[in-house]
Amino acid sequence: MICSILLLIILTSCVSGTFVVNVTQTSYQAEENHDITLEWTFTTNPHSSSNYLFVFCELLTDLRPSVLFYLHEGVEVPESQDEQFAGRVQWDKDVLREGQLRLHVSRLRTEDSGMYVCKVHTSNESSSGKCWLHVTAARDRPEPETPNTTSPQQPESRGRIGLYCGLTTAAALLGFGFCLFRKVLQREADSHLANITYRSADDGSELNH
Repeated sequence: MICSILLLIILTSCVSGTFVVNVTQTSYQAEENHDITLEWTFTTNPHSSSNYLFVFCELLTDLRPSVLFYLHEGVEVPESQDEQFAGRVQWDKDVLREGQLRLHVSRLRTEDSGMYVCKVHTSNESSSGKCWLHVTAARDRPEPETPNTTSPQQPESRGRIGLYCGLTTAAALLGFGFCLFRKVLQREADSHLANITYRSADDGSELNH
């Protein structure tokens, strides 16, 4: 009876499944053309070999699923990778034995946004974990400022121009007034000279009479 109970406990623990796949981060945010590392962890069995390990990761979007990474019996199968991720995904082999799956995705694109699901299979167990990635468009870099000849003038420049214009106008008015004053003096001098000449002529005519 005791042996039967012990056997039942062992079978129950095996069927219930102690193999679990988790994500170190449920949501990622990145910018276009940047790089990112997606991480999963899974339960390891010291008695099992990585030669019996299968890993299948894909991107799920509203359009279609895309294969991100495929590991068959511990060997990567790059030809199964979707064209969208071709040449942009690398993985760490050393940490795989420790139950860590790290996928480095380079040169991110906005279409890389979506839900990433990784399914890990061993010889007799399997599990999966998912996370979200949102890639935003690259920000426009501000162009270096160039001198703008049509830009509004600064208050200091406006003040200087106003001062120059005021001085020029004052000088012009002063010159005009000086010329006008000279003409008035010239007219008075001519009138005075004419009067003297007229009187001299009158005096001479009186003497002749």
